[in-house]
Amino acid sequence: MGKMSDDGATSRRDFLKLASVSAPAAVAAATLGGPAQAEAVPGKAGGGLRDTEHTRAYYESLRF
Repeated sequence: MGKMSDDGATSRRDFLKLASVSAPAAVAAATLGGPAQAEAVPGKAGGGLRDTEHTRAYYESLRF
């Protein structure tokens, strides 16, 4: 097998350095960006799953 060039190893190291710095920075930016406001959807009252034949079948399949 051939010897790996230094360019490949250097670019891999640079990528890992950048990834280790940019991931926490992205999380911090998302966190400090302020709370997200949810908008109400007109015509929809309440949340969660609706009691339908499909949801009942799903819950039945979960029973042991």
